Formats: sequence, C-alpha cells, structure tokens
Amino acid sequence: MESCETPIPMQPRRPLFRAVSALSVLGALLALQACSNSDDVITTAAQDTACAQVTDSGSVDVGSGLPGDPAAPEPASGFRSKKLVSAKTYMVVTANPYASKAGCEVLKKGGSAVDAAVAVQAVLGLVEPQSSGLGGGAFMLHYDAKTKKVQSYDGREMAPAAATDDYLRTISATNAAPPLPIPAGTAPESNAAFTPLKQSGRSVGTPGAVRMLELAHKDYGSLAWKDLFGSGVQLATDGFPISGRMADAIAGSRTLLFTDPEAAAYFLNADGSAKTLGTIIKNPAYAATLTALASSGANALYTGPIAENIVKKIKMTSGGSPSFAITPGLTELSDLAGYQAKRRDPVCTTYRSYWVCGMGAPSSGGMTVASALGTLENFYLAGYKPTAMDTNGGKPTVMGVHLISEAGRLAYADRNKYMADTDFIPLPGGSPAALLDKTYLRNRANLIDFTRSMGTAVAGTFTTAPLGISSAEGKGTTHMTIVDKNGNVLVMTTTIESGMGSYRMTNGFLLNNQLTDFSVLAADASGPIANRVQANKRPRSSMAPTLVFKMADDGSMGDFLMGTGSPGGATIIQYVIKTLVGVLDWGMDAQQATSMVDFGAANSATTNVGGEHPNVNATTPAGGLPGGSDPLVSGLRTLGHTVSVSSQSSGISTIVKATRNGATVLEGGADPRREGIVLGDTFKP
Repeated sequence: MESCETPIPMQPRRPLFRAVSALSVLGALLALQACSNSDDVITTAAQDTACAQVTDSGSVDVGSGLPGDPAAPEPASGFRSKKLVSAKTYMVVTANPYASKAGCEVLKKGGSAVDAAVAVQAVLGLVEPQSSGLGGGAFMLHYDAKTKKVQSYDGREMAPAAATDDYLRTISATNAAPPLPIPAGTAPESNAAFTPLKQSGRSVGTPGAVRMLELAHKDYGSLAWKDLFGSGVQLATDGFPISGRMADAIAGSRTLLFTDPEAAAYFLNADGSAKTLGTIIKNPAYAATLTALASSGANALYTGPIAENIVKKIKMTSGGSPSFAITPGLTELSDLAGYQAKRRDPVCTTYRSYWVCGMGAPSSGGMTVASALGTLENFYLAGYKPTAMDTNGGKPTVMGVHLISEAGRLAYADRNKYMADTDFIPLPGGSPAALLDKTYLRNRANLIDFTRSMGTAVAGTFTTAPLGISSAEGKGTTHMTIVDKNGNVLVMTTTIESGMGSYRMTNGFLLNNQLTDFSVLAADASGPIANRVQANKRPRSSMAPTLVFKMADDGSMGDFLMGTGSPGGATIIQYVIKTLVGVLDWGMDAQQATSMVDFGAANSATTNVGGEHPNVNATTPAGGLPGGSDPLVSGLRTLGHTVSVSSQSSGISTIVKATRNGATVLEGGADPRREGIVLGDTFKP
C-alpha cells in the first residue's frame, strides 16, 4: 500500500529544498500508525521510510534542506562513520545522495534494477562529474532472480580505428616526439601515467557507458527508457549545491581545467577561481543532452550533433590559458557510430561455501579478485578476524592483513602480465580457467611465508609467448549496487578514468582519459605487453563489480547473498577483496565490511593500511615512521612489509541479504570515505 511507504508527504517539486509543515508530518505519522497492522510493515515497531534517510528523530528526504539532509554539502573528509541500513524488498547504494534518491524513486515505482541504474548514472554524471558520466565507460553484472542467470555487460571505452602501438608514445610515425602537451625534453620512458598525457586528445577513448546501459535496458528494463532521466534533467535545470568531493576535485584540477574553455566556464568562476562548496550550479547543456537521450536513445550520443561535438573536442589542437599546443586524437565519427557494448560471460568461481561472480576481460577485476580468493581459500582466515569489533569493522589483525596482502601480490603479478582485452590477447589456455585453477592457486599459496613478506611476486609460468609487464591505472570512478522488488540485482562500476577525465567538456559532460589505462610502451625487455594500445582495443581495467551467492547442497549456485564493488583504480581489487572477506570469513554486516580499514597490496613491496580510518593511528612518532605507534602497522613492518598509511579513497557500496528476527531483509553499507548513502523501502526496527 503506497500510503504506508512515505511517512513524510511529498510536497510539489521545488529546486533543491522542500518545506514540510509540522501538520503534514503529524498527518503522516497518524497515517503510518493506521497502517501499522499492514503486511507492508515488517514489524509494528518498524518505521517505513521509502527512499528517505532514516535518522533517530524520523526520516529526512534527500534535498529537503531539513536537519539531517544527506545532500547538505559538507567539506570532504577522510572518514565519516555511517550506520547499517535495512530494507524490506528494494535498495540502492551509490556514492551520492541525489543519485541514490533517483534510483530509489525508480525502484519504488516498480522499476527494475537496470531502470534504476540508468537514472543513477544520469544523476551521477551531473553531481559527481569528476568520477563518471556520459563521456565514460562502465562494467555491469546483472542477476535475474527469475532465471537465476548472471549476465555481465562491457561498456568499456575503445581506442579509435586509427590508433597504433605508439599512439600514446609518439605524435606520429614520422614524429617521435611525445604527444603534447608533455613538457619539452620529457618522454614517457615507463608505463607511468603522465598528467599532461591526460590533456592530449590521445587520452580519450570512445565512450561506452550509455550504449551499455541501453543494451542492458533492452534485456532487463521494465519502465520506459524515456521516463528514466527526469531526476537528472530536473537537477541540471534547477541546480544543485556543489558537494565536498566535487569542490575538492575542482580545486585540485583548477589549472588543468583551462585546457578547455567550456570546462573552465562551467567549473570555474569568471575570475578563474574554483567554484566552492555549496555553490548552486546549473547545467542546461546537460539537461538538453539527457532530454535527447530520453527521446532518441543512445544514438543521440553516438551520431548527430553530440557525436560531432565529441569528435571536435578530441581533435582540439590548442588550449589552456596561456594557450599551448595539444596533440589531437584520431577519433572519427565512424568510431562513435560503430561502438558496440557487449554481453560477456561473467567469471564465476567457488570460494569456500559460496559462488563469487565478477567481471571478465577487458577488466582484470573479476579474475584478480577470484585469484586472490582462490589463494586465500588455502588458509583459515576465520582465525585471523579483526579484534575490538565496532560499526567501523574493528581492528584488523597483523596476520589477517599479511595473508590477504600476500595473496594480492600473487594475483596482481598474474594480472599485470597476462590480463588484457581478450578480443586481442588471449589468456593462458584461452580462458580464465588456467589462472584460477584450484591446484595452481594452491601452489601459489605455498609461496606465502607466515613470517616474512615476499615483497614483490613473480607471475606464474604458462606456455604462452613471452610477455612484458604493465600496471598503470587512474582513479576517476564510482560504483552502485541495486536490488529491485523482484530480487534482481545489479552491480555497476562506472568511470571517466582519472579525476575530471581529459578536462574536455561538451554538451554538459566531461570526456574520459581512459586510453591512459593502456601501456604507454608496446613492449619491454620481456616481450610485447598484453595491454598495449591497438586499433579498436579496450584498455584493461581493474573495475570489479561483484556478486556472491550461497552454494546449494549439490554444489551449484544457490541464493543471492551479496553485491559489492568500489572505485579506486588498480586498488579497487584490494577494496573488494577486504569487503568480501569481511562478510564471508569474518561475519561482518554490510556496513562493517564496507567501513573496515582499507588494506592490501598490489605487486610491490608497499602494503596499504588506510590511515584515514579512526581505528588506525597514522601519526608519526618522534624519530619514527608514519603509523609507527600503531600495532597493526608496526607488526606488518616486523614481517618486512613497507607500509603506507596514506588515506585511501574507496567508495564501496554493499548490499547483503540477511535474516533478522526470522525475516529476510536487505542490509546496505555505504562507504564512510565518500558521500554516498543507502536508500530503499527502509525501516528502523
């Protein structure tokens, strides 16, 4: 019964804020009391607050401006503790309150998880433009509760048809200088990601997110495509306050935004200063783009005037203030018109008594997570669970972090050597099976020493042609996890690669710099690099949207248990692994596992321990190293780890299906390191 789902009545739409009178609140509470015996209310003590933030004093609507409004702009901070949220039948977790609200309203109307994802992405591209948008790409996993099928979707950006192996390294076959505006005398002699290369047109890949969403919507959409963009259009038209993370991104990229006058005009004030926290910002061009997408579908972006403007921005030959030369990209209208999103097979493997499904190539995320879990399966991790458990995940143990970090090193070693776009470079054995073989991973586990870190791991040996190594990846990404009323589940990680992408803007959105995820070099001393640039190739990613299922009695995939994922570039893999272990091995709820200290390692001597977390002492004692007074950090250093306590910037969004007091509920956790929230037909027991 819809009247039992909204304790605070909705007022007519207004820009940003809605006033709610005391009488209307009282009337809503009386209506809720009248419905207290309805089947729609999980318990008589529960307060149903569909698509509103639940607080100790009641519910608050996103954008209402009332005390506790989760959309109220606050300075970006390293960590802001959050509470576990419970819902009855549907839930959405994103990195921004407005996006969560847009998705939740779609679910409330009976929309599918894919419907909600379209609405969420439309809003995220506006309120979190530094992380994702229409000009970027995405990977998605979808679980169909009716057919029990997991389907993955590839919306990764592509190199243009004219790209060569040296596309990121030289201007042309006859000009060996690096693409401008790399400073004179500087050449990309390694696979490091150079900021100036982001300003080059060579950094921009053909966007894929919109085409992918349209493909998924054709498969699993419930509401009409044209009706999914209203929240984005309204916010773009009426305006919204700049959030803390967006404000920090603008300030941090201020000089680089002068690359494109259109980007500078939108993000900067007339005097060239960065627009600040709480500034109301409107984007009529973005509203027009969403309106075109609503009426004409994805073709509105891949053909016609918007596509022409995208190509013009990629082919810019100068920019900045004062002006500097830029090497244009070689993307043509035919690259956009010919782009295809792809349905791909997910990578599903067993882990203890669970099935874990992730994204396959061209993402390395699902395979690397599965590789690390397959290694960890050989250890009794439950014996190394965190101590002093609290809502933020307690204090990880030295041995727990050690084992997980070492397994990560081994998995990343294989990732860096073997994983790339399999449409171009096959995996060992032609599929993920060889890298994820249980016997192979047991042998890899035997390389882990309980008393000493291996520092840097060596990739496993397979009968393939010699390959080089590459590991670079940016961090301009976000994630959403969604469950709809019918039990369908969606996890989607979406990106423009680095913060603010290529600093180019057209039709209200930023263009990605995704091609810098390719290796700058085509080969090294060991041989050709799998992740080198090639025409129409998709750069390797670490995005790891993940679904977890219970194992049925016969060993097959059983009921849905968990969905999670995170932004964070190559560290996404670490964030997802620690979250999965938190729930599956250590019995944490969705918020505890999401909030837990971010820790892990790629294939280097450095082990990350997120110093932004309140359960980590990252201070530097006199004459010591950062975090030297923290027992976890000092314990890891005793084992030979080089520990970094730099702040981590995960954006984990997790939903776990749980049983509480005999009832099945959804429990959601939003990362306290970002601004996201959990919404649904939530209740407060």
